[in-house]
Amino acid sequence: MASLKDVKTKIVGIGKTKQITKAMNMVASAKLRGSQQRMEDFRPYTGKFGDAMSSLSGSMDPEEFPLMEMRPDIQTVELLVITSDRGLCGSFNSNVFKVTQKLIAKLEGEGKKVTLVCCGKKGARYFKKTGLVRESYIDIMGSFQMFNARAIAQDLASNFLAGESDEVRIIYGSFISIGIQKPATESLLPIQPVADEGEAAEGAGSDYIYEPSPAEIMDVLLPLYLNVKVYHAMLEVGASEQAARMTAMDNATKACTDMVTDLTLIYNKARQSAITADLMDIVGGAEALKG
Repeated sequence: MASLKDVKTKIVGIGKTKQITKAMNMVASAKLRGSQQRMEDFRPYTGKFGDAMSSLSGSMDPEEFPLMEMRPDIQTVELLVITSDRGLCGSFNSNVFKVTQKLIAKLEGEGKKVTLVCCGKKGARYFKKTGLVRESYIDIMGSFQMFNARAIAQDLASNFLAGESDEVRIIYGSFISIGIQKPATESLLPIQPVADEGEAAEGAGSDYIYEPSPAEIMDVLLPLYLNVKVYHAMLEVGASEQAARMTAMDNATKACTDMVTDLTLIYNKARQSAITADLMDIVGGAEALKG
């Protein structure tokens, strides 16, 4: 059995750890409110932007726009992997890693070359050993803005237009709820024309009169659409990271409480055993003196 001093030292150490995890839980909870609000405020904008793209792209010829051009033979696929810069958020990042690895294995099994663009320090460090990382954006997920998403989107588009990649996909942690964050995979380039669904949708699209022409508008909207898609994914990851960290720190705090309870029981048993041994020595000594 461990000595009283060792058990007491463990109880004190775990108590300090509990204070840290509880503080981190409170910090993550405060940050989550802001991140979740930003994400929820941007979702309607993303939806309306998608509706506008649907209305315009349905009647467009993809060959007229380089960002919409479908390559006949896809040889190289680029993956934009968005993770957090910091850890201590449970299995959030590892789930994104697993989905990415499965997709890489699938694409390479089809004979395609895969390159990675990592946004977030955790993803950049994890995939660095694979040799597939073309570009990394680190230390921005804590305070990213639209210009960060624009820089990433422009890099992906330039690489696509230069013929270095034939297809671009984005992988990120989607925020479902505070307790659920699931990895999501979406196609980014080439931008697919969204066909109207049903005659009602087709009729609704004909009510709009565009000035200037739809083709001129598309030239401006296509790069903006990439910016919106990347920024939306970054917002989802930002909220998911804080939710996952809050849950992880809450579980860690509860685990510390359980460990302190168990160690306190062990400490009390050890102390009682020591007291009993001391009493036995005293009684034995007294009986020896009487004899």
